Amino acid sequence: MKRATTDLSLVMAVLLVGLSCKDKASSKVLADNVDNATTRDEAQKNLPVMTFENSEHDFGTITQGTAQETRFKFTNTGQAPLIITDAKSSCGCTVPEYPKNTPIAPGDSGELLVKFNGSGQNQVTKTITVTANTEKGSEILRIKAFVNPKNAAEQIAGPVK
Repeated sequence: MKRATTDLSLVMAVLLVGLSCKDKASSKVLADNVDNATTRDEAQKNLPVMTFENSEHDFGTITQGTAQETRFKFTNTGQAPLIITDAKSSCGCTVPEYPKNTPIAPGDSGELLVKFNGSGQNQVTKTITVTANTEKGSEILRIKAFVNPKNAAEQIAGPVK
């Protein structure tokens, strides 16, 4: 009996909702709103695009503690000014420097300077996340190096006298 009452209540609720929606939703759509939405959607397509010459740099084999730096060059290939709001590395041994809150016009270029202090041992890979007003919202850059211990040459050849 309880189930029959629940089923009947459910059927009545569905009928009530169905009958109360007599008006078609499409008749309520205003042409002005459609035009505004189309204009808004087209404007959102006009975003900056950050195109890098290279997204990865290999320092090769370095000696531990030897500071390194590289520049990642990019061009705004989009349709709106590019603004970089942040750049962070995956660790404190790598420091990115970027044009802070300086709009980069479509077609213009810029660069990020990345400094690496040479810490670590063996194969080292670090990432830099660049936050900007692009469609993705962020871009990933990578640096890598094979870091030999500082005293590796002494271990092979013996101490210098």
